[in-house]
Amino acid sequence: MVDAPQKNIAIELIDVERSFGRQQVLKKVNLAVEEGTTTVIVGASGQGKSVILKHMLGLLKPDRGQVLVYGQDLAKLRKSQLKEVRKDYGVLFQNVALFDSMNVFDNVALPLRERTDASEAEIRANVEEKLALMDLEGVNEKYPAQLSGGMKKRVGLARALVMNPRIVFFDEPTTGLDVSKSNEIYRLFHKTQARLKYTAVIVSHDVPKIFKLADHVALISDGVIEGCMSPEEFQLSDNPTIRTFVRETMGPIYCSEEEERFIHEEA
Repeated sequence: MVDAPQKNIAIELIDVERSFGRQQVLKKVNLAVEEGTTTVIVGASGQGKSVILKHMLGLLKPDRGQVLVYGQDLAKLRKSQLKEVRKDYGVLFQNVALFDSMNVFDNVALPLRERTDASEAEIRANVEEKLALMDLEGVNEKYPAQLSGGMKKRVGLARALVMNPRIVFFDEPTTGLDVSKSNEIYRLFHKTQARLKYTAVIVSHDVPKIFKLADHVALISDGVIEGCMSPEEFQLSDNPTIRTFVRETMGPIYCSEEEERFIHEEA
């Protein structure tokens, strides 16, 4: 019998608990994010998706439990050590968070100027490469106010990737976009991850479309993670909480691709 290949874990949450006042938001959350994959965290509003993301970013510390990034416990790191860990991070915020007073080029170049010793020539080459990857040639001198919502998202993604991070976090990345623009952003996610090989963690309410990107889907409900599995396994799960979520977000007539194949094969 051949042993299964060892999986490299980029991020691991172990029995993480977090309360705000009397409200316990996270109750022994356990989650492992495999390196080079896309993990999507879903759940109803107010269930703690963004709180999990903030723990992974080191913006919050757990009351109990551990948040490990490549084996390092974030809560035990000094500020300088945490800063080093974050050099491997890219973040696409829900509101994109572009600086209105800076043009596109300067917005994307900002992390390189603040966190590296790269020359202006190196910065220009890197920024233009990332903008080209986003199909954004020729917009260097434009300001955020001159961009559409979809273009702002692409600029934000270029900035998130400009440091060539190992891990990229996406907080509700398609909020405010119509179906066409959302699908365009999803195609860019797929293209950039295939090329740059980063680990992706996505918090999203855009079910089921976001499943097309996911290697693993984790549902947070009532402060705990209800499974972390492939999209197909998630949609066919016998877990009552997951089944309720699938029914409420996809509707009772939803059929997964696997179920559809089964139906056609039986016909």
